[in-house]
Amino acid sequence: MTHGPKPVLAHISGTVFRIDAGPGAHVKEGDPIITIESMKMEMPVDSPNTGVVAEVRVETGQFVNEGDIVALVE
Repeated sequence: MTHGPKPVLAHISGTVFRIDAGPGAHVKEGDPIITIESMKMEMPVDSPNTGVVAEVRVETGQFVNEGDIVALVE
C-alpha cells in the first residue's frame, strides 16, 4: 500500500490572505498552512497530518472555493 501526500482542503470560500507554511516546511497536525479571509474574518486552514509541505497550490490574493485543494502534505 502506498501513501502519497495528503491534500489540504479549503473549508470555506474566500481569498488567500497569507501563506503560513511553504514547500519544505515541517508541520504538525493542526498547524496552519494558509489563512483565508472570508467575511472580514481570517480563518486558518490546518495541516491534516504531521509531515512536510510538498506543494502549495495557491497564491496570496487568490480566491478559493470550499473544498479546493490548497496544498499537499507528505
